[in-house]
Amino acid sequence: MRRASGTISWLALLAVCHAAPAYAGRSCEDKPITQKAFSDAMASGQTLQAVLDGTGADVALVARQGQDLSKYRLKYSHAGLAFRPAPGQPWRVVELLNDCGTADSELWMDGLANFFLDDPFTLDALVMSPPPKVAARLKDILADPAALRRLHQVKYNMVAYPFSTKYQNSNQWVLEVVAASEASEVRVRSREQAQGWLKLAGYQPTEMNIGPLTRLGGRMFKANIAFDDHPSALRFSDRINAVTVDSVQAFLQSREEGWRVQEIKGPR
Repeated sequence: MRRASGTISWLALLAVCHAAPAYAGRSCEDKPITQKAFSDAMASGQTLQAVLDGTGADVALVARQGQDLSKYRLKYSHAGLAFRPAPGQPWRVVELLNDCGTADSELWMDGLANFFLDDPFTLDALVMSPPPKVAARLKDILADPAALRRLHQVKYNMVAYPFSTKYQNSNQWVLEVVAASEASEVRVRSREQAQGWLKLAGYQPTEMNIGPLTRLGGRMFKANIAFDDHPSALRFSDRINAVTVDSVQAFLQSREEGWRVQEIKGPR
């Protein structure tokens, strides 16, 4: 079962402690944690900590390969925001997770090892470090419970359309929080404003081609998958646009502001 780690002052304000397990794009199987899985997660968390310490900042975007998305030519499936209040203090990952078996989500704060305890496809990870000005604004947002609430939609959809506020998925939440920190010329206080800024800034989502049976099956049998927020022209041609780690990375690097990207190879 997925649980929050540690006692965080604003964790209670966000009401993240629920009885249901929380997942990011995985099956709802609640498998016992093996000794190897635990050891690998601890080692991966320590490696990630060393990389984060080496960035010289207190915040970064991190991603993991929770599931195999190679058929869509994608590697990393889930992103979160690594954050520490000050140098020398513990790193935590703030992330949006789906309450298993439901269409709801919550914001969680986990330790670095916990980020790898979800039975991932591999233990590889990606770290994207923001330039100093963006990092400062992002750190302020992550320390502000009200700002995080404004940018969170409880209704979860694994394939949420990037320019609709009806639903939200994990990577979309990360992108919208990052958008609020990137938008130095305007103040972003809502999801609508974040998405409007992303459109103007040229963000391009990932387009995936899925078959009609996949689309219909997902809508009928999965509480956390819906397609009714997608434009009809895309939906009825079996094309789905979604926020992926790849599209976020491409967008941030295209801005040429100094985002640094580092890939970490996990234990095999």
